[in-house]
Amino acid sequence: MAKIDLDSLSIEELAALRDAATEKLAQKVLARQGELEAELERLSQYGKLTKKALAVSVVAKPKKGGEAVRKGEDARDGVVEAA
Repeated sequence: MAKIDLDSLSIEELAALRDAATEKLAQKVLARQGELEAELERLSQYGKLTKKALAVSVVAKPKKGGEAVRKGEDARDGVVEAA
């Protein structure tokens, strides 16, 4: 991808670039959403899991090092609460 010198662009050009990027991002999100829905449909043949069941299975099986991450999150939560 070519680099764009944003400092050299006018406000109108920057706005047009923003609009084009927003549109492209929306297209990619819709395409990916379609892919994920199709994959979910294929996986549904193996049994239906509710979103709650999926969340429980993810929480029940933390990855190695996950405990340290959660402790760090707890520390950040304490800072937010204190503020």
